[in-house]
Amino acid sequence: MAELVALERQMPLACLYLLLLELSKERGMNSFDPDLIATEMPHNFIAGRRLLGEGASMDVQRPSDARVYGILDGASAAQVDDAVANARQAFRTSGWASTDPRARMKVMRRWADLIEADATRLAPLEAVGSTRTIGEILAWDLGYTAECLRFFAEFADKAGGDVVATTPDKLGFTITEPYGVVAAVAPWNLPLVMAAWKIAPAIAAGNSVVLKPSELTPFSIVRVAELAIEAGLPAGVFNVVQGDGRSVGDPLCRHPLVSKVSFTGSTATGIAIMRACAETGPKPVTLELGGKSPQIVFADANDLAQTAATVARAITLNSGQVCVAGARLLVQESVAGEVVSRIVAAFEAHHIGPTWADDTTMGPIISEKQLGQIDGIVSRALAAGGEALTGGRRAPAPQEGSYYLPTLLTNLRQDSEAVQGEIFGPVLTVQTFADEEEAYALANDSAYGLAAGVHTGDLNRAMRATRALDAGTVWVNRYGRSNDFMLPTGGFKQSGIGKDLGKEAYMANLKSKAALIQL
Repeated sequence: MAELVALERQMPLACLYLLLLELSKERGMNSFDPDLIATEMPHNFIAGRRLLGEGASMDVQRPSDARVYGILDGASAAQVDDAVANARQAFRTSGWASTDPRARMKVMRRWADLIEADATRLAPLEAVGSTRTIGEILAWDLGYTAECLRFFAEFADKAGGDVVATTPDKLGFTITEPYGVVAAVAPWNLPLVMAAWKIAPAIAAGNSVVLKPSELTPFSIVRVAELAIEAGLPAGVFNVVQGDGRSVGDPLCRHPLVSKVSFTGSTATGIAIMRACAETGPKPVTLELGGKSPQIVFADANDLAQTAATVARAITLNSGQVCVAGARLLVQESVAGEVVSRIVAAFEAHHIGPTWADDTTMGPIISEKQLGQIDGIVSRALAAGGEALTGGRRAPAPQEGSYYLPTLLTNLRQDSEAVQGEIFGPVLTVQTFADEEEAYALANDSAYGLAAGVHTGDLNRAMRATRALDAGTVWVNRYGRSNDFMLPTGGFKQSGIGKDLGKEAYMANLKSKAALIQL
């Protein structure tokens, strides 16, 4: 790190990233030297420029090796207030909300283009302090983030109010208007992707946004905010404030000038945010919360080898740190042995390592605290009579860092903490069933209802399953999100309220006004 500081004194940060690009090319592009990644201070972004935080500062660690790679300058209470006030002023005076909708679309498309063009800088910055590997970010995250902006930009002139039927002497219609300032609180597990879910529909609809990223992965989104200004977004339409939930997130959600809140994270935090919005509004909320999603494998699945690979991928993607992770395997008794043995083999084939290595297939857990929570649930399950068919412990690693072996647990009671609780790690429980009725009963016996997977070769059964499962998203013969942005995502029960993605997410960032004119 000392060499990096010396280099930074001699050349601009952009030049360092050009150096990084050349080194990456030599290594095959999907790897980089983490010690060459500088986190340019300051890290708050208000009124179109970086601003040094006056609140609490905190060390930010790389989960891959537990090294501190940056110091986060948190925003003070006064700066949170300034960020919201500035966003409100931008909403009222910048012209963003009132401009030609297609002009908004053009700016957002330029913004998306700049994000893709900045891959050599953004991708390592995203990977070094997160759980996402450099290969995954280059192959999917950056392109998905950019395309999310493009998708919602296209709604700017294609969704609005309606003319309603009434008597000939009256004209009745509805008008949609942006809320004003939308507060967004994004999680750490897919930092750029999750931030895009929040900011893209809100800004496309004409709102201003104040975003609080996770204090564990705070840096890449600030670069995205700079690119927004370069694309032509008026200063103040997108502000970023840094810090933890208590000192920054809570006052942001409670701010009287914030008219709507969007959050992705744990159910417990979602409940706290909903309470804050009720006490200081009430104001509308979109909450995408926890999950404990089932993957149901019927004996008539078309290809058991492919099915097992899909099931394994659904819980090891991002080391299981995904809200829709397929964490419960429900497999029909007659094929359970074959499916389970294939999943064990897939788990044990993973190469666990740092996010900057090109041979890593499964990266770290975000922190020692999170790893301890995962291991605690697994240990209690084993102590209660459960069995780990593979994994069940911390992964050996060539360096310090937080790594956990992909784990398959069996012999668990339905009321086990491992079956019912969100683990948010690479831990899959397995249960068997005899028939459809039992499969759906086990799948729906959960406080969560975010997503579900069904594997069957019978179209009629697939249709029955989509109706029977109490989940906001049901995938059939696949598992996980695609680039089909038109499909909304959001859960039932303790998995949240409202939708991200789709037309629903865009319309959720608009308020509706009714008008009736007597002719």
